[in-house]
Amino acid sequence: MLLNQDEVRQPYESFHGWFKDQDAHELASKANEAETFFRRTGITFNVYGQQEAAERLIPFDMVPRIMAKNEWDKLAEGIEQRVEALNLFLHDIYHDQEVVKAGILPARLLEDNDAFLPQMIGFTPPGKVYTHIIGTDIVRTGEDQFYVLEDNARTPSGVSYMIENRETMMQMFPELFAQNRVRPVETYPHHLRRSLEAVAPPMCEGKPRVAVLTPGIFNSAYFEHSFLADQMGVELIEGSDVAEIDGRIQMRTTEGYVPIDVIYRRIDDAFLDPRAFNPESMLGIPGIMDAYKRGAVTIANAPGTGISDDKAIYSYMPEIVEFFTGKPAMLENVPTWRCAEEDSLRYVLDNLADLVVKEVHGSGGYGMLVGPTSTKAECEAFAKKLKEDPQNYIAQPTLALSTVPILAKDKLSPRHVDLRPFVLVSDKVRIIPGGLTRVALKEGSLVVNSSQGGGTKDTWVLRD
Repeated sequence: MLLNQDEVRQPYESFHGWFKDQDAHELASKANEAETFFRRTGITFNVYGQQEAAERLIPFDMVPRIMAKNEWDKLAEGIEQRVEALNLFLHDIYHDQEVVKAGILPARLLEDNDAFLPQMIGFTPPGKVYTHIIGTDIVRTGEDQFYVLEDNARTPSGVSYMIENRETMMQMFPELFAQNRVRPVETYPHHLRRSLEAVAPPMCEGKPRVAVLTPGIFNSAYFEHSFLADQMGVELIEGSDVAEIDGRIQMRTTEGYVPIDVIYRRIDDAFLDPRAFNPESMLGIPGIMDAYKRGAVTIANAPGTGISDDKAIYSYMPEIVEFFTGKPAMLENVPTWRCAEEDSLRYVLDNLADLVVKEVHGSGGYGMLVGPTSTKAECEAFAKKLKEDPQNYIAQPTLALSTVPILAKDKLSPRHVDLRPFVLVSDKVRIIPGGLTRVALKEGSLVVNSSQGGGTKDTWVLRD
């Protein structure tokens, strides 16, 4: 918000002037009002592996993160380039593998990788789109440089919080939206449905019928599944609600079975089809992969897209982007050491106390070591895991992440953040102007994941 003690950054000028006129106690009561709203709406997430308070409210901070139009436009251009390259990359690795033949990507990163699905080799999804919904995690350093932290191209979550954060802010502080020209994010469900309908399968006749496939109420993101289905005006289904009939995936209704054309699945690949993948899965739809390959249904995101979430493959993304677009990557990666490489492993082991080490397939802030905040014993224990299975890890420097203000008691206080913009890909690329800002509510913490104590805030992109 501030360039120095007396100078306010331009995007925050209006908000800063408004905040100075507010009563701190009244703002604190507004924070309680927001929590009541979330509780009444049922905006929760589940925390696995913890018996106490397994279902929680995600903490919400009422101070918006504000971005100027020129900042956002530059970021959006880089994101669009990256998601276009991701789709071209996925098509290539399941067909000719030119990226491997050209020496850009080592073949070993595809071989014996559980996220690479042989069932997708030679098959092209409708519209040649693999990643219909992408949540790209972006961090900004103190030097004002954007970096891609990771690509979430499998089943990215968090968009419901982006929308509910905006709705809460508009209800509590309508005057702020009268004073600031903020671009909308609440149109996301409309754009999502249009985007999904645009990739209907060849067998679709008439207006495509869309459904959201959920694992059920015990999934950590179940609120989001039901929220998006409701907002799009489509059915929320579980595997037991549908069956393969006459070569189509059909949903049971009071009037009999009706075909579904596009399924927005929120189930991991392994559980999607017990005939094709895990035979013990009770969550998926038997025969959906056969129907998919016959052109009877579109699955979004396509099976096999999780390979692009692999953090070892992430480390090659700048080269992958340039290989497929013919232009240098506009958005840089965070510098990354691949522990599978002997020299990199040696460096990581020698510098564990200064690095962040992550599992190649890890997510949600689990299975990682944040060196600067870890004890000597924790570093030694992690070093042992690294030596036992180096291919399972990558390491990155501890970045000086940018901060934004939160309301801490009765004053503003800086906290570290990241940003997850949401991108829709079908007949065109649609980037929602804003995204989910995740904030580390603990002073000095760099971990923003809600499952690890982080919170969220509304993200404003100004029109001018």
